[in-house]
Amino acid sequence: MRILVLHRVPDTLVRYAESVDHHAHEVTYISVPDRVETMPADVPARRLSRPGTGPAHEEIIAALAGEPAPDVVIALSEYDLLTAAKVREALGVPGPTEAEVLPYRDKVAMKAAVAARGLRTPRFSGLTAALAAPEDVPWTGGTVLKPKSGASSEGVTRHPSVNGALEAGRGMAVDADEYEIEEFVEGPIIHVDGLVADGAPVTVMVSRYVNTCLAYAEGEPLGSVQIDTDPEVVDWVLRCLAAVNISTGPFHLEAIEGADGLVFLEVGARFGGADVVDTFELATGVRLPSAQLRLLVEGASAHIPNRVPAPDARFGWFVWPGHTLGTTHCRVSGAEDYAEHPLVWRWVQRADGEPVSQTITYADAHVPLAGVTGPAGSDDMARLMAEMFAAVKVGPALPETEA
Repeated sequence: MRILVLHRVPDTLVRYAESVDHHAHEVTYISVPDRVETMPADVPARRLSRPGTGPAHEEIIAALAGEPAPDVVIALSEYDLLTAAKVREALGVPGPTEAEVLPYRDKVAMKAAVAARGLRTPRFSGLTAALAAPEDVPWTGGTVLKPKSGASSEGVTRHPSVNGALEAGRGMAVDADEYEIEEFVEGPIIHVDGLVADGAPVTVMVSRYVNTCLAYAEGEPLGSVQIDTDPEVVDWVLRCLAAVNISTGPFHLEAIEGADGLVFLEVGARFGGADVVDTFELATGVRLPSAQLRLLVEGASAHIPNRVPAPDARFGWFVWPGHTLGTTHCRVSGAEDYAEHPLVWRWVQRADGEPVSQTITYADAHVPLAGVTGPAGSDDMARLMAEMFAAVKVGPALPETEA
């Protein structure tokens, strides 16, 4: 089989060699120059670098000109899903088309698709339409303004009213067609992660956030703990996935636990960020990127064994942001009582003055502090995280050369 991988996610996370037989298949990795070094190094494969200055699908098609078309095009990052669809369509490769990908890349399209199945979503509108006819927006209170195809709550803002959100939208130096507004719905937020094959669940895990992704984007720590995976929730999730054409592969879905039941927030055809991959594997035995590769290469019949963790054998993760510090260097205080806590499975902390990313990220290697909790019960981990979030402080620090 000829396999084309649109490479973005580092091999240290994906572990390509564990799931793809590089001797049995002809594998080509293609990426921009600054990501080539994160490709798998010790496997027989072709590694291509594209300029990264023009439309990605055009650069990829140009790099493959004159060659037989691949049998499968693999994109593990949601930022490459539309590119992969365009490459497939141009080269005649089976797999999701651009039209099929759009409902799980465009937040207006995805909520419209889910609502059409009779499932509750926040009320919403494209920003352009709302600006043109604000009187048609069917709510007046708390409103979220967000990019239609963004991730990690980047560019998301919350406003006390529709008018406030629209005023903010008018003042942005961006294309309004790329944004939406949606009704703010109160309630805890869960994320549901797993794999489906031909629409059937292979493995599913429900987790509840401690704090919110939006608060993280604004500078607060974020966590998550695995909770009961209720069959009714799984059934609801499968209906949402069917609405947006996610039938085979991984998913990361977020929903609000509203007063009257679950409210769909958004979904991606990808594995979750932060330490979702590691905690999912610790709990179930399934490493989501590896299982995704097996489904894509072996087909929906691939055997992926998994287990259901006992209530006291669940895991969680936590992370402190660095992108709001205003500097590339940080200092962590108040962490002494937690780094060796019996419920902490992994603790990753930057040293005083060690650089952190100034762009929003959940990656352990680029934030001030992150880690994994467990194995333990959900409530115990949630209490520990709440305590840590109150006690541990992260602030800016001068680099050692300037201190």
